[in-house]
Amino acid sequence: MKIDKIAAEIDKIAPLKLAQDWDNVGLLVGDPDRPIARMLITIDITQDVVAEAKAFKADLILSYHPVIWDGLKKITAAGPSQVVYDLIQAGIGVYSIHTALDTAAGGVNDALADVLGLIDCTPIGDYVDDPAAPLYKLITFVPAADVDKVAEAVHAAGAGRIGNYAKCSFRVEGIGTFLPLQGAKPAIGKQGKYETVDEVRFESIVPAASVASVVAAMRSAHPYETPAFDVVRHWDVETRLGLGRIGRLPKPRPLDELLEHIKQATGAAAAGIIGKQKRTVRTAAVCAGSCGKLINVVIDRQCDLYLTGELKHHQALAAQEAGLTCICLSHTVSERFALKNLAKQLKKALAGVTIRQSTKDRDPFVWKMI
Repeated sequence: MKIDKIAAEIDKIAPLKLAQDWDNVGLLVGDPDRPIARMLITIDITQDVVAEAKAFKADLILSYHPVIWDGLKKITAAGPSQVVYDLIQAGIGVYSIHTALDTAAGGVNDALADVLGLIDCTPIGDYVDDPAAPLYKLITFVPAADVDKVAEAVHAAGAGRIGNYAKCSFRVEGIGTFLPLQGAKPAIGKQGKYETVDEVRFESIVPAASVASVVAAMRSAHPYETPAFDVVRHWDVETRLGLGRIGRLPKPRPLDELLEHIKQATGAAAAGIIGKQKRTVRTAAVCAGSCGKLINVVIDRQCDLYLTGELKHHQALAAQEAGLTCICLSHTVSERFALKNLAKQLKKALAGVTIRQSTKDRDPFVWKMI
């Protein structure tokens, strides 16, 4: 199976357009035309994971974290680029999904929210556009006698679809004015004569991919030599896509009880706890990995608990002073448990590919009492 077909299935789970603009996702290493028979799934790509991929005879590694973060000036067999060199030498491709899977419905942050049993969840922040692309509104002004003709043309070109409804539009009557100048070829009136025309303001919604064709159709059907029109972007303020999740528990639960459930669900052997340890949790937020910059939103929303991977010192202090309890599982521990469901989904979608989750991928931290 070619990578483009695999990428199409991955994109159904974690659309790359959901990734943050600073991220590095997609096919990062490899030949897009090489057939893929075996795929290894991992959070990070280390030398141990590369060795495991070789032993597994993997053609592709699906990694959560990008194997290439910054621009590489050289790729050598030793040093920071060693892993990339080894992958190229072995002919193993790398496809990374990172913050696309963080943002996606059913992705890492939804999995972390499910650990706490959160309901009525919304993203915390770092919002991105819907991968279906934003909607636009076409507004134009048409002589009353020609509005149906223009409407049919723009709807045939892709405008006017809202949910299960087609040919949606809004129309209001008004007066249009214009003065044809020298060189004009007016459909109504004469050069040099000021005109007033009974017009209809016509509006219809347009998907981003159809804007150009809809505008062309409108121009073709419109009787005016130079039709007046506006194309306005539509901002969805009800459905927002972004990092983290914030919500409430169906019923209040003691923190000790939640800690035990977190341990079982994520496999965390230890956790850093900030703030009060004896409390009842009613509202909570989660964000996998490193999401400290979103902590002010969590504080402003007066949450009882923030479950995340890691926080910087000043962020931990801010939480403590605000009375917010935080649980830090370690960066990759807050993410790795979610790969099990990802692997399950891909095995179902990619029946021709043998898929395995890495056993060598692990948290770089070893927690010991000293």
